[in-house]
Amino acid sequence: MTDTEIEITADLVRDLLQEQHPDLAGLAIREVPGGWGNQMWRLGDELAVRMQRMDPTPELQLKERRWLPVLAPHLPLPVPTPVRFGEPSVRFPKHWTVMTWVAGEPLDHGAITRGAHAADTLAGFLRALHVEAPAEAPTATDRGAHPRNCTDGFENFLQAVALDDIAADVRAVWDDAVAAHAWEGPPVWVHGDLHPANVVVSDGTLSGIVDFGDLFAGDPAWDLAAAWVLLPAGMAARFFDAYEHADEAAIQRARGLAAVKSLFLMLMGQNGDRGLPGGKPNWGPVGRAALDRVLKGV
Repeated sequence: MTDTEIEITADLVRDLLQEQHPDLAGLAIREVPGGWGNQMWRLGDELAVRMQRMDPTPELQLKERRWLPVLAPHLPLPVPTPVRFGEPSVRFPKHWTVMTWVAGEPLDHGAITRGAHAADTLAGFLRALHVEAPAEAPTATDRGAHPRNCTDGFENFLQAVALDDIAADVRAVWDDAVAAHAWEGPPVWVHGDLHPANVVVSDGTLSGIVDFGDLFAGDPAWDLAAAWVLLPAGMAARFFDAYEHADEAAIQRARGLAAVKSLFLMLMGQNGDRGLPGGKPNWGPVGRAALDRVLKGV
């Protein structure tokens, strides 16, 4: 059995806690559905265990361990904060982390019904996050570039999803993003992966942000794409008014990146319908709704 084939069970999680953090081993353990690179287990009422699963290296978990305690006190929404570290062992040769639990329902299984409140909440969160990052902050690896450097990915997603009826409209949005001026400010903190499975909602609005494994310093447009990917129709303009710091070029880049993210969600939905590993059947309709919002603009 290879590392990626290790079966992660409640018994394994409890054994690891007993070995490294025995004071937590008596808490109830419940699996949290979803996840790919990492698997989450609820630990009691206030904690969770994040287990490295498909991620080939511990880089993403180690990044969260290093930077979330720095960022969390300055953010207006709850985020998972590491409280204990689990190190590789004979029993489980990968990293795992005990983190605070962020209450709420993932947006890909929930809904935002208070759109204006959610738009203002998201804008406030990103204003707080998008501050100049220190020189030692992580840089982007597979994301973070100007759209002009991501054209291959866009083309691959567009062809895979096969939206013949609106392909020209989607391409026009992308071309607009490619033509936009690059980010000229200092690198700021960027979550990097804001999609419906990485935010939680309660009472009809955003209530927390999770999964900071792709955190990097760079262009905030990668997060501003959430105006279309996360918020209900008609809320993008309100979001940008509340955010205040996005010029026309940033909005152009963000809209193009939102198109890519929407296509990715649709592709993952198709993969789920086909029973392929990592596919998410419920992401298809979510991605199509997001793409429709992108095409309508702000």
